[in-house]
Amino acid sequence: MGRAFKLEDTRNIGIMAHIDAGKTTSTERILFYTGVTYKIGSVDEGTATMDWMEQERERGITITSAATTAAWTRNDKKYRVNIIDTPGHVDFTVEVERSLRVLDGAVCVFDSVAGVQPQSETVWRQADKYRVPRICFVNKMDRMGADFHHVIRTIRQRLGAHPVSLQFPLGREDNFIGIIDFIEEKVVVWLEETLGAKFEIFEVAKLWDKEFVDSRPDVATALKASAIDKAFYDKHRAEMVDYIAEHDDEVIDKYLTEGTLTAEEMRKSIRKSTLGLKIVPVLAGSAFKNKGIQPLLDAVVDYLPSPVDVPPLEGVNPETDAVELRRASDDAPFSALAFKIMTDPFVGHVTYIRVYSGVLKSGSYVYNSGKRTRERISRLLQMHANKREEIDTVYAGDICACVGLKSVNTGDTLCDENKQVILENIVFPQPVISVAIEPKTKADQDKLGVAMQRLAQEDPTFRVSTEPDTGQTLISGMGELHLEILVDRMKREYGVEANVGKPQVAYRETIRRSAIGEGKYIKQTGGKGQYGHCKIELLPLPNHGDAGKELSSDDLDALAKEVVGGGSANKYKFDKVHRFMFVDKVVGGSIPREFIAPIEAGIREALDNGILAGFTMVDVAAILTDGSYHDVDSNEMAFKIAGSMAFKEACAKAKPILLEPIMKVEVVVPEESMAAVYGDLNARRSAIQGSENRSGVNVISAEVPLSQMFGYATDLRSRTQGRANFTMHFSHYAELPAALAQEVIAKTSGRSTR
Repeated sequence: MGRAFKLEDTRNIGIMAHIDAGKTTSTERILFYTGVTYKIGSVDEGTATMDWMEQERERGITITSAATTAAWTRNDKKYRVNIIDTPGHVDFTVEVERSLRVLDGAVCVFDSVAGVQPQSETVWRQADKYRVPRICFVNKMDRMGADFHHVIRTIRQRLGAHPVSLQFPLGREDNFIGIIDFIEEKVVVWLEETLGAKFEIFEVAKLWDKEFVDSRPDVATALKASAIDKAFYDKHRAEMVDYIAEHDDEVIDKYLTEGTLTAEEMRKSIRKSTLGLKIVPVLAGSAFKNKGIQPLLDAVVDYLPSPVDVPPLEGVNPETDAVELRRASDDAPFSALAFKIMTDPFVGHVTYIRVYSGVLKSGSYVYNSGKRTRERISRLLQMHANKREEIDTVYAGDICACVGLKSVNTGDTLCDENKQVILENIVFPQPVISVAIEPKTKADQDKLGVAMQRLAQEDPTFRVSTEPDTGQTLISGMGELHLEILVDRMKREYGVEANVGKPQVAYRETIRRSAIGEGKYIKQTGGKGQYGHCKIELLPLPNHGDAGKELSSDDLDALAKEVVGGGSANKYKFDKVHRFMFVDKVVGGSIPREFIAPIEAGIREALDNGILAGFTMVDVAAILTDGSYHDVDSNEMAFKIAGSMAFKEACAKAKPILLEPIMKVEVVVPEESMAAVYGDLNARRSAIQGSENRSGVNVISAEVPLSQMFGYATDLRSRTQGRANFTMHFSHYAELPAALAQEVIAKTSGRSTR
């Protein structure tokens, strides 16, 4: 059996937004109207199809991204829509990151009252990073305080985007009944008794027909609530057409000459500009009240890309290091990216893949080009949240799950063994919070190890480490809720009872000035000895703490020249995780080439255990300037040790300091509680960025050290009678004040810097 849907009739989309904006509710309506489900699931009642985990249903939030597939008919043509519903909580940003890496388009859902919220900005930046075209859906138009214009303003101001309203809500708050479609010049009103499955469509001109409006009290009330008249409509539609035309050179001439564009011309132009990331179409609705979902699906088909609209994917041939292109085609060599790993209680180890090119059949073999291993696909599954349907073949552009892959990790490339390629990996954020964990009983000891290993394989932002000084097992993650969920999963899924200690902050170390260090490792043992000797210069890198900045190759070249003081940057290597640059400036053969890499390895090893309190060092450049060797006694291990010694000596002289993670915090608070909240934030060493009034509530923006935010939710509720709430996400690292640094060093290493 061949393809059920053509490649150009496939859409791979993600639903993303801030927590509680209505992503899962919107996805549930999509599944209902496309016929995938026969009953609408509810997040509040814990019956949402996409929120299938027990923890998700208990808390009413999405924790893990869930994939499903649906079919939608547009203009008598059927399209396949593969959907990934992503979490909105900052602690689970990794799910958005890996989903956007493999998706072609996205729907950004915004709360009609709050507009752009902190996590909305985070996911928007992630979509920018992967150049994902997107459309916006202004949800909850039935909420008290709903303001469509406010959302458009915040999209423009905070996201730097170019939103274009293709619709306008008819009514607002309790009186929201439908939308006005500017392109078709029609009005769509949903019928409540059909759960939004049926709707009435009529010409927009009827809104200005007094006789018609008098016969429809619902329309009259909605018009009054929206303050819409013919002049308002004409003005806003003209603005939309102007905006579409000015972003497309092909239609601007016709528009300037004739003063109008047909609906088909506008749709084609919007699609072209959306794919080019020039504009963002904006639609309105209320998923909970079953309004606006069908036009949203039409917009997904009309404006978001199919796999053939996306530029060919670049990869590297592992044998020749040559750049390889993979086009979305069934005839091209097979290539796919593993973007998510899950443990299924019924089928075991499940690997989610996005197929970029070629065809994969159940029972065939694939090649893991990164690990150079060959594995057999025992089964292929079409996933619908946690339910599965067995399939025989997957084609280019498809998203599916594989059973039988044992050594594959998130970000690995699967390909044809005869046409190898390594696709760009997924870069995940570093954990910012750690807690100590220990099993309650001896019987839990072995089970804990297995549980942590499997969870770490599923979640790349979950790390397990052992503290060498105390022997404690530490688990690290993206926030308190993240770790709480993981510990809960250990208990429910793996039967592990464990005690968890107080969260610890993941500090970093860096240096403030340049210094020179020398490492000389000489050891005579009677026979062949050990000899390694090197000199390095250590410098602090600029932009330290700006963890969110991605450096391009041009930026790195300029940085390398700056580090060596102009001229040629010689040979350098850059580690993105530690923001560490190693520059080889050795001339004259004072150190043989084969010993350069061991010196770098010794320095990297020393980076992981900083000299102040054992925290990872970041934002450091090491220039290897000189050294010496012995014809007989020199070897790689000796130079590795010498590199580590030189690095530690230079660090001690380079004014090492501690850095702490700073969180960007937004507190939504009523007017009467402002003073109490300000006072509490100031006591937490915060830097207040400002405050603004949004739709009747005050929003305080601040940057606060993570160490001061533990337990803040409880404190905030008690100070505001439970009326305030806050959100936070990681911003950057900043220097820890000297007095507090002394305390941290004394606590972690038992010694002082004095």
